[in-house]
Parts: sequence; structure tokens; C-alpha cells
Amino acid sequence: MHFDLRFSFELLLRRLPYIVIIMGVCTAGGFLIAYTLPAVYRAEARLLVERPVIPDELAASTVRSSGEELLLAIQQRLTTRDNLMEVSERFGLHEDSPGLSPDRIVADMRRRIVIVQPPFQQGTGVVTVSFRAPDPDSSADVTNALVSQILAQNVELRTSATGGTLNFFRQEVDRLSGEIATQNARIMEFKNAHRDALPESLDYRRSRQAAEQERLLQVDRELASLRDRRNRLTELYDRTGRLAASVQELTPEQTRLEELRQELASAIVVYAPDNPRVRALRTQVEALERVVERQLGGDASSRGIGVFDLQMADIDGQIEFLAEQKAGIQRALAELEETIAATPANAVQLSSLESDQDNLRAQYNQAVASLAEATMGDRIEVTAQGQRISVIEPAAPPSAPAEPNRKLIAAAGIGAGVVLSAALMFLLELLNSKVRRPAELVSALGITPFGSVPYVETTGEVIRRRLGAVGMVLLVLLGLPLALYSIHVAVRPLDRMVVSAAERFGLEDSVARYFPSLMQ
Repeated sequence: MHFDLRFSFELLLRRLPYIVIIMGVCTAGGFLIAYTLPAVYRAEARLLVERPVIPDELAASTVRSSGEELLLAIQQRLTTRDNLMEVSERFGLHEDSPGLSPDRIVADMRRRIVIVQPPFQQGTGVVTVSFRAPDPDSSADVTNALVSQILAQNVELRTSATGGTLNFFRQEVDRLSGEIATQNARIMEFKNAHRDALPESLDYRRSRQAAEQERLLQVDRELASLRDRRNRLTELYDRTGRLAASVQELTPEQTRLEELRQELASAIVVYAPDNPRVRALRTQVEALERVVERQLGGDASSRGIGVFDLQMADIDGQIEFLAEQKAGIQRALAELEETIAATPANAVQLSSLESDQDNLRAQYNQAVASLAEATMGDRIEVTAQGQRISVIEPAAPPSAPAEPNRKLIAAAGIGAGVVLSAALMFLLELLNSKVRRPAELVSALGITPFGSVPYVETTGEVIRRRLGAVGMVLLVLLGLPLALYSIHVAVRPLDRMVVSAAERFGLEDSVARYFPSLMQ
């Protein structure tokens, strides 16, 4: 079907009253909303996030959070319920709405606060803070108050972070110092309890063990020598009745007697007892004994027994002394063997204690180094030498309202009228199934008419139709704005009605997003 410009124009004229009504309603609504919405002022402050004054290569702050993270944390603190209620009460932002609930106040305050944080470049960036209010002074005052809170929160967050780090490492140094002292006491207690079986004295005890074993062998040799001497003296005395030598100076007769006794002892070993030589030597010995006895004035044999007893007592004393020495050496060797056997286990346990001590000392040294860094970082933040936020432009009362954009709202009303009018025309044509043109007759019935006679209106019908259209247009253009204005003034402001309707249908967030001035 080809496009018929004349038919379309006639159709537009026929639908003109509806188009005028829709355009009038939308335009009137747009203008009414645009010029009845309250003015909203938005004062804006600019903050500069600066890089640390002292380079990290020289002395680094212990605050590892970036500027973006700190600002996000500060923003969350600013928008807490208690803080927003305190700001609202301080500046009387909701005094004209005494019945407003705390939840509504908090939600309204959060919508009014705007913090824009663009991406930072190399740790530096500009942050804008603004607050929407019905008057310029309130907007500037609240914005500056928020800026002051941001600066204070930044200092508090950074100093609390460095202070917390500093306190932590101080506690760690104190804790590790106590643990090192306790470990030292354990090692000292263990060494005192096992002082004879410690690994550092193992070489000394082994050398001492070798010396004691050598000494034991020497004592055994001396004991064997003394026992042999005692046996020989006893055997000699049993055979001869005398000792080999006297303890005093001998007379010639005594000397001769000792020589004969030795010869007799040798002969007894070689010859039989009844041998003539043995008998002769025995006779000579007996004769000299009688002579010596007379010289000494007593019994020679008893004198010899006294000397023998003296020598036996001396030898027995030496043997007893050496035996006691041997027992002491054996006890010392047993103790040395016991301590040497216990040394490996003590070495393992002592090594474990010392390893724990070394680990604690390494941790202590690391904690001391970290404490020094934390002290330097805390000093950097206390003296404001780290990353900081400064005000480069405080908020000033704006000279003109930021919202609403009345021209844009009015243009939107006109545009909405055009769109709705076009949609209505399209819908009416889509639903209309009447035959109005010869082309439609051919298309609907499949026949070709010889001609068509249009409907001819009378003069009265034309006048009535035109008067009705003009009246309807005047009603829409004049009556509808007047009715809306009357409702706005006499009944209830239209913006309040829109907000109430939005709250009732759950569209409060959408209205606040696209028409923030309505929510003031």
C-alpha cells in the first residue's frame, strides 16, 4: 500500500483534538512540575589527596591502605546513622518536618551527601564533597562540616592504625623478652640438674676416664707387687724364721747369722734335710743364734717376729690404702660411664631447648626491628608527613540553585506529549478496521469500484465539530493548568503528592534518583 499524504494530513486533522489534549496535559504538567519544584542548592568543596612528604625508600609509614581505601572507610563512617542524625539536628535540616521518622531522615541525608572520588594517579587525586539543601547557606555549612569530619577521620584512621601497629609490636617485644627469660631459666635449670653429663664436658670426662683407667691399672700393679712381696716375706719367714734384713744396724755375729740363714735357705732348696751340709749349716746357725741371743739379752726369735709383724702391718696398710684407692677409682669410672652414656640424650634435649631459644631470639630481633619501623611510621603520621588530605577549595554558598533544571523538565513534558500523541495515533489506526478509502475497499473486498462518493457534512455539522474541538482544546489548555494549580495551592503541593505516591508504591528510590529535588 502506497503512502497517501493527503489522507494522512486529513487523519491528523481529525485526531487533532486528541493530540492537543495530550500535548496540553503533558506540557502543562511539565511546566507545572518545573516551576513548582523547590530550588536545591549544592555547595561543593574540593579536597586534595597528596603523596607522602617523606619517600617510602627513606622511611615508610605503617599505614598500607591507599587513599581510595581510606576515603571509602571515611565515607562509611560519615554516613552512619548516629552521625547523620547529629548533623541533621545541629543544622536543623528537618525542623520543618517534625513527624519525619529517623529512618526517613537518615535516608534523606544519605541522598543529599555526594562524594565524588575519581581514580587517583600515582597516589594523588582530587575529591569533591557536596551537600544538597533548600538554601545556599545550609548547603555550604553542612558541606564544610562534612569536610572537617573527613579531615579529622583521616587523621584518626591513620594515627590509630600506626598507634595500633606500634602497640602490637611493643607487646610482642615484651612477650618475647619474657619468653626468652623463661627459656634461659629452663636451660639453666637443665644444666644445673645435669651438670655432670653435659655435651660440652664430654671430651674432659673421656680424657678423665682414660686417666682413671690408667691409674686403676697402676694401682692393680702396685697391689700385685705388694701382695707378692707379702707372700715372699711370709714364705721366707716360714722357712727361716727370720727376715732377710733387719731394721737396725747388725753386729758381726748377726751379720754372719743372716748369711748362714740365707745359705741354709738356699741349701734346703737344693739338698735334702738330712744332707750333711744342711745339718752342718743348721748347727752353725743354732750356735750363732745362741751367741746373738746372749748379745741381745733376749730371745732372738721373738725379736725377729716383731720385725716381721711390723713389715707385715706396713704392707697390709699399703694394700688396704691401695684397695680403697681402687674402689674410689672404680666408683669414679662407673660415674663417668653413667654420665657419658647419658650425654647423648642430654645433648638432644639441650639442643632442643637452645633451638627454641634461638628461634625466640630471632623472633625478638625481628620484633625489635619492626618496632623501630612502627615507631618511625607513627612519628611520620603524628607529624603529618605521610599521605594527607588537604582542602584546596572550601565550600561557599552557591549563587544559583543546582536543581531542578526547569527548562529540561519543561522540554521533557513537551517531548512526552509528542511521544504519547504519536503512540495514540498509531494505536487508534491499528485498532480501526473501518473502510475509509477506495484502496481499503479493494484490499478488504477484492473488488474494484467504478467510483466513490465521500460523506458530505452539512454546514451545521462542520460548525458543531469545530466548536467542540476548539472548546476541548481551550478546556485542556486553560482548565487543566488552572485545576492543577488550584490543587497545588489549596489542597496539597503536587511535589508532596508525587513523593507520597512514590512511597506508597515503593518507587521512592527511583524518584530520588531521577528527581532528587522532589525528595528535599
